[in-house]
Amino acid sequence: MMQDNSSRSGELTTSLHPTSLHQRILDDIETRIISGEWQPGHRIPFEHELTEYYNCSRMTVNKALTQLAKAGLIERKRRSGSFVSFPQSQAAILEIHDIRDEVAALGVPYRYELLTRRDRLSGPADARHIDMPRHTPLIELVCLHYAGKRVFALEERFISLDAVPSAADTNFAEQSPGPWLVACVPWSSAQHSIRAVVSTQDNAATLGVAAGSPCLVVERQTWNADQPVTHVRFTYPGDSHALVAKFTPSQG
Repeated sequence: MMQDNSSRSGELTTSLHPTSLHQRILDDIETRIISGEWQPGHRIPFEHELTEYYNCSRMTVNKALTQLAKAGLIERKRRSGSFVSFPQSQAAILEIHDIRDEVAALGVPYRYELLTRRDRLSGPADARHIDMPRHTPLIELVCLHYAGKRVFALEERFISLDAVPSAADTNFAEQSPGPWLVACVPWSSAQHSIRAVVSTQDNAATLGVAAGSPCLVVERQTWNADQPVTHVRFTYPGDSHALVAKFTPSQG
């Protein structure tokens, strides 16, 4: 709920200058972002909240948010609202790709399959290895991504229900968790690790390769502020996947 109380952090304040409602909304939100009060990933109040707070039409609010999005200050996501954008340099470094797009670039059909789903509480091993505090309610997913008839990647993912309670009611047999999380859940930081491994007897059978074959493992953990959101491990057959990054000199 929006309140007219400038002493409380995160609330919008109105200007005393005789500016239009559209400009007041722009100025208020831009001030919060530029001052750092609203950090990258912070959710902007929903349109109906802004409409009620400023006592204006939804069209006025939408126009202001559209202008902020064009300026690169916020990012608008269907069904989940608007969020403070990340600086462009961070966005390039922390870009999270959709496996569907990687497969489409190969010119072959994409298919997704959920192998297992398990709802449980995190234990000591989770706390040590994936930065999920003990007794966190988790969803543990094991999925396959196909490029044509061949397995493109094995996905092993943990989702914190403390951070993403709506995941409990989501049918991940119908949709891959990665794109769903990107579309619905804000994140403020991510950590990647990449390494070469040899396939075990178990995952070799799942990947359709011989045991001991080289594989590429990409692990990623994302957080929203200091709260863990998800940890995922992708295992790719080593002879069919490469990671490519393009860099430009930093400014300044």
